[in-house]
Amino acid sequence: MLVDFPRKKSNNHNEQGFTLIEMIAGIVVFGVVIGIIGTIIIPQTKQSFDPLWQVRATELSQSLYNEINAKGFDEKSDFVGGMNRCNELTAPACTPSGQFGPDTGESRATYDDIDDYHGLNLSNAAISDSQGFTPLINGAAMYQGFTASVSVMYDDNLNGVNDDDLNGNGVLDSGTLVGNTKVITITIITPNDDPIRSSFIRRNF
Repeated sequence: MLVDFPRKKSNNHNEQGFTLIEMIAGIVVFGVVIGIIGTIIIPQTKQSFDPLWQVRATELSQSLYNEINAKGFDEKSDFVGGMNRCNELTAPACTPSGQFGPDTGESRATYDDIDDYHGLNLSNAAISDSQGFTPLINGAAMYQGFTASVSVMYDDNLNGVNDDDLNGNGVLDSGTLVGNTKVITITIITPNDDPIRSSFIRRNF
């Protein structure tokens, strides 16, 4: 005699995967989590580099200051003994503002006065000392991502304005002005585009 046992119903609900609604909800939650990571964790990681970059920028600025400050005030002055200074009655006039920058045939290794550095612009692995040595860390350029620039101007009244660019448009008023006080500004831009500027003055004595 055949016995017909009742069949056990399968639990179709347990065998199903994610529904479309559940998948969409999961994607939304995942997007929110990624957004939180992007707005909180990543900026904190970037900020953790800022102190290191600022320290390196300060060191680089100090190094350029030491190099520039060791040069003479002007090539028209007497470098030996300093008895004759440009702009004095018995000496030629100092270098006109329009002639700041390296003289013909000069390189950084042969700069002899501070206005030779006007227009100096270095970046990444090109940032080196006056002898061309590039500082390295673990085989990579220490100042990769940095930019360094130098500008020189006459500012006898020390008001922070170029005496030959009174309207501040970046164009010299005459290019023939001479003075007795030069302001040297060193600008370092870090890899996150933060400019760090420092200025110092040199007088004609």
